Amino acid sequence: MTSPQTGLVRAIGRWSLVALTVNSVIGSGVFGLPAIVAGLLGKDSVLAVLIAGAAMGVIMACFAEVASQFAEAGGPYLYARAAFGRLIGILVGWMLYLSQTAAPAANANLFVLYLAEFWPAAKHSGLRVLILTLLIWLLALINILGTRQGTAVSNVFTVAKILPLLMVVLAGAVYTIVRSAPLAVPEPAATSVWLKAMVLLFFYYGGFESALAPMSEAKNPRRDSVFALFGALLVCATIYALVQWVVVGVLGSQAITDRPLAEVARVTMGNRGAALVAVGALLCVYGYLSAKLLGMPRVTFALAERGDLPHWFAMVSPRFHTPWVSIMVYATVVWGLALIGSFTWNVTLSVVARLFYYGVICAAVIALRSKQPGAARLHLPAGSFLAVVGILIALALAIQPLATAGDRSKWLIVAAAMGGAVLNWVWARRADRVKV
Repeated sequence: MTSPQTGLVRAIGRWSLVALTVNSVIGSGVFGLPAIVAGLLGKDSVLAVLIAGAAMGVIMACFAEVASQFAEAGGPYLYARAAFGRLIGILVGWMLYLSQTAAPAANANLFVLYLAEFWPAAKHSGLRVLILTLLIWLLALINILGTRQGTAVSNVFTVAKILPLLMVVLAGAVYTIVRSAPLAVPEPAATSVWLKAMVLLFFYYGGFESALAPMSEAKNPRRDSVFALFGALLVCATIYALVQWVVVGVLGSQAITDRPLAEVARVTMGNRGAALVAVGALLCVYGYLSAKLLGMPRVTFALAERGDLPHWFAMVSPRFHTPWVSIMVYATVVWGLALIGSFTWNVTLSVVARLFYYGVICAAVIALRSKQPGAARLHLPAGSFLAVVGILIALALAIQPLATAGDRSKWLIVAAAMGGAVLNWVWARRADRVKV
């Protein structure tokens, strides 16, 4: 069905939205982060993954109630604008764009690194630029040609990325049950270490919010957004906990490696298993990029639709019914950052930006219950209490990177983005006065 107001097509069904959400969450982190968390917490890292999933579950529950009130594009930007007004909405829009542009750009670089395992020349500067260009712009073209095509690609890559992970988990589980690797018993980790692990794990679980942006193209957005969020949380928490368990169980004290899943596969299935993981990493990264190219252009589309960005961001192709300008702009930004950025630099920056709008959307539960009572399709039991808990979780995790000297540069970047958002708000107000 084509909307006469926007020209967009409602082509994303319930299970496709679940796949898009899973695809937006599971990225390259699953291939490296388990070793880092194991190094911090040892056997307790499995428990940490589950605790982080529960904490993220509180925030996702708040998102679910708020999302169940809207059927338009924009995701967190739209929710914040409705709850707290134009300025906060634009701030959230900028933070969302910062977080969900830098992350896929860094993932694109990881695609080149994993590809170099099979084709070492891929890391050479000229070929690297060519690969990144083809990687990003092929997905941009697919999404410009139609939402159905972009959704189909996302669905395929969701299945393709999960299958290798499940094979590694199965092989690792058999090995762990039969012959678990020895693991030194560390001293109980300090609170600061747990906080550091939680920040990393929030990066692990984050990204679901970009799947809420294309709700103008979902068939039943108010119902299906709730189903997709909780379904994706269940899938991702299960996979992450099992992956962490087999990494600790198979590698033991040798879990300190930059390629833990490849090592698990090598131990349990030989060199062919390690090659399988490399292929899985390529599929995982490309699937993650496909999800972002589908979801995130709808944020600038929504901003423009409400007069908060120039109107051409909201231009829709009369033939393909897609926001082609926003798709091209997003692809250009991701491509540019991929050429100059790195994965390591992005992790904390992405989490810091996310924690800002996670806290805002949790607060929106309380605000919207007052502003538009009865509008939510999902009404959380003890919703106001859960919202406060979600805000406290975001604040507690934000303390850790703020207190780390090496991470303060990320706060400067966030502050610069907020300054840009304020200038955007001033421009939008002046543009409104000119129209009058």
